[in-house]
Amino acid sequence: MSPELLIFVVMATAIVIGTPIATALGVAGVIGIVAGLPPAMLATLGTNTFNAIAKYPLVAIPLFVLTGIIFERSGVAASLVDFARALVGVRRGGLAAVAVIVCMIMGGMSGSGPADAAAVATVMIPSMMRAGYPKAFSSAVIAASASTAILIPPSVALIIYSILVPSVDIRALFAAGIIPGFVAGGAVLLPALWLSRRHQFESGEAEARPSIKKAFIRALPALFAPVLILGGLRSGLFTPTEAAVVAVAYGLFIGLVVYRNLSARVIYSALVDAAMMSGVILLIISMAGIFAWAGSTLGAFDQAAAAVLSVSEHPAVVLFLVLVFLILIGMVLDGVSIYIILIPILMPIVAAFEWNPVWFGIVMAMTIAIGQFTPPVAVNLLVTSRIAGVSIESTLGWTLWFVLSMIVALAVIVFFPGLSLWLPEALGYRV
Repeated sequence: MSPELLIFVVMATAIVIGTPIATALGVAGVIGIVAGLPPAMLATLGTNTFNAIAKYPLVAIPLFVLTGIIFERSGVAASLVDFARALVGVRRGGLAAVAVIVCMIMGGMSGSGPADAAAVATVMIPSMMRAGYPKAFSSAVIAASASTAILIPPSVALIIYSILVPSVDIRALFAAGIIPGFVAGGAVLLPALWLSRRHQFESGEAEARPSIKKAFIRALPALFAPVLILGGLRSGLFTPTEAAVVAVAYGLFIGLVVYRNLSARVIYSALVDAAMMSGVILLIISMAGIFAWAGSTLGAFDQAAAAVLSVSEHPAVVLFLVLVFLILIGMVLDGVSIYIILIPILMPIVAAFEWNPVWFGIVMAMTIAIGQFTPPVAVNLLVTSRIAGVSIESTLGWTLWFVLSMIVALAVIVFFPGLSLWLPEALGYRV
């Protein structure tokens, strides 16, 4: 077996038998070096591992992870739920709509689907249960809604994409994700409302509609967070990495001063959890440095791209195959791993067909979003079902509707690239 093929076989085998992604990438890279390069090349392991994470923009990742955790524990989600309930009112499917709206707003703060799902599910599921929604349906709605966090800035996945594809401006990528993020939110909202009315959900105990004025005033500090982050980026006041620092500081301020739900113990717990989550992400990235160097040096990525291109010369056929593969792999791998493993293979294909890399980054993010609530792994669904106390299997009947609807939304973004590219072009960013 050639070294070029061997590194992919080793990586895939390791993942299938349950090896952690970071270990699978590192081991595959080392075996590729041993099999296809001089033994002296093993001396590059330390350098490649360090170089993979020695990038200033990566500082934003642990900071945005911390931001999401702080907002989750500071009472932001509860205030947003009250405000959304005040806007939507008490009607059939109202709480399902509230869940979708709050998930989208929270996505503009956390940048992480699982963090978004945890924050909203903790607040929303008890209320939805009292109103007569099945736990499985509630879990599916929130998990699907939280997947929009990968599109709505500041998205951790989009930050990683911009680092792996240096020609892409992260500000353009953030702007490009906003309209598709709303399209994805609508793709969850419509079936949620239809299913609620079809099955006559929200027929149980109805909670009183909060005062719009009071709910808005209480939610105003939380609603200002996305404005602060995106406004600062647009004005040039700070870079994406500096925006992450501002987001953490603002989250601490509203948690300590405005909502007063943060204590020293809660902040310490948030720091520990953020460090653990960030450590996992950065460990994957560091081990991917070995895999990426081995693959590029051996020419494995170019050969893989050539194999895909040999299937067909028609761009639509190749794009269809790539999207199907991304959706399937999204069912078993997390978004960070997918970007790190596949970007070196996919970018030559993007270049060959002259696809816009900003548009492709959004399309790729949307396929990963579908995978976040599609079993067997379904990280968002895993979080919400655990909070609801139901099995993932029990949610499948509901989840399928949202998967189909999101696939339709993906098709819309694919066939109408302007939905992704219009806003960054209007703002004057390089696309």
